[in-house]
Amino acid sequence: MRELQKDGRLSNQELAQRVGLTPSPCMRRVRQLEQDGVIRGYRAVIDPEAVNRAFEVLVSIEVKRDREVVEAFEAALQDIPDVVEAYRLFGSPGCLLRIAVEDLRAYERLWIEKLTALTGVTEVNSQIVMKRIKQPSGLPVDDS
Repeated sequence: MRELQKDGRLSNQELAQRVGLTPSPCMRRVRQLEQDGVIRGYRAVIDPEAVNRAFEVLVSIEVKRDREVVEAFEAALQDIPDVVEAYRLFGSPGCLLRIAVEDLRAYERLWIEKLTALTGVTEVNSQIVMKRIKQPSGLPVDDS
């Protein structure tokens, strides 16, 4: 799992060499991890600047504490492509978003036209990311 998190495009031959297995059992283990849902998919990591999405904002949102309102809010977030991650939190704030847009002007438009207009939103606070210190690199996995 550790090796596939580093490079999901490894050939089975290369993966088998790195983990000290022959190709056939290595392939069986990978297929089993996929079938068990441990490996949920494979993705390419895109450079945000290359696609004009280098302006990142962390947004905390308070939503009215009502089941239907929260469900409608969460469903509406699915239709906003600029929201690249969203988390419902215990306590306050109730929700944390990571947003990737082109620039401040694009974020202001999103804030006015979409975020503050979502049903049940009572407060929106924005923190502009100055610098990403640590990139997501996968989950720590045991050697078991």
